[in-house]
Parts: sequence; C-alpha cells; structure tokens
Amino acid sequence: MVASAGGIRALTRVISGLSHTIPASLVILLHLDPEHRSHLAKILARATTLPVKEAEDGETLVRGNAYVAPPGHHLLVNAGGRVCLTQTEFVHFVRPSADLLFESVAASYGKRAIAVVLSGSGVDGASGVRAIAKRGGLVIAQDKGSSEFFGMPGSAIQTGDVDLVLPLDEIAPTLLGLLGQEVTTG
Repeated sequence: MVASAGGIRALTRVISGLSHTIPASLVILLHLDPEHRSHLAKILARATTLPVKEAEDGETLVRGNAYVAPPGHHLLVNAGGRVCLTQTEFVHFVRPSADLLFESVAASYGKRAIAVVLSGSGVDGASGVRAIAKRGGLVIAQDKGSSEFFGMPGSAIQTGDVDLVLPLDEIAPTLLGLLGQEVTTG
C-alpha cells in the first residue's frame, strides 16, 4: 500500500478497516522527509488492531502484521518475505520508491500480490503497478473523488493495469473480501 500527499489520512482510513486476523502481511510506503524521524507506525497503530512497526532490514514479514518503510530507505521484499532496506539512488525524486517496492513484491509473490495506490502527487508507483499486473497480481487505485491528490492513483490508472478503482471507504472491505475474510459493518 503506497501513498504520498494526503496519504496519512488515506492510509489511516484503510488500515482502520483491517485487523490482525488478515491472512497477509501489509507493507506501507509513504513519501516522507528523510531528514526527520517518522511517527507513521505509531499513528497507524492507533487506528487498527494490526501490529504496526517500522520495517527493519533483514526481518521476515509475518501475516497479520503491518510494516512501514522508514524515511530515506527503499523497502524491497525478497523471496521468502524478507525485508531489504537500501539507500540506493532516488526514483522519481523519492526514496522510498513505490515502484521499487511493487516490483520486488511482484517478483516475490507473483499472482498472490495485491498493490494499493492511494492519494499522492507524482507518478511513483505506475511502473510498479505494471510489474504487479505482468506477474498476475491485482492492483487497486483510490478514485479521484476521494483522493486529496490524484497524481499517483491517476498515473497508476493510466497504465491500464489497475483492476479496481475504488472510493477510499471501499478499499478495506474489498481487501478483506479478496483475502477471504468476512466483512462486518457497524
């Protein structure tokens, strides 16, 4: 799940509809100032029963947990669900890069991958969406009406590789449905 401008609100809304019982790991990337410590994991943890933590290099992803990319590091997921943090070159002027994350997830999980592109400016994530689709994974993008900034979701949609374009409030229930979880309301 990736976002940029307007992303804290979007990420909080989506994650609030998910719980530690989901049969998947959630990797979250938000473009943040690399010069400042991030409190994103703490902010998101207040909205969900999912354990949320900042990802650490070399750790293995665990189902029912959420991992946040640290500022200033690309987050890649290798075979076996192992996290690799790098400080290689910026991609589209950002680090962490949604493209690199999605490309690594596509290579590691193929048709089991689900990519979610939320509010954000710029084009980061569009080529990663292509990689997810090419390997048979599923791509969800936030719709224009519910996005504070439509650059990232719009660029993803323009690739032609987005499977579902959804309002923000429909993303968590859709993820639960895709993962075989019962969706409850109220």
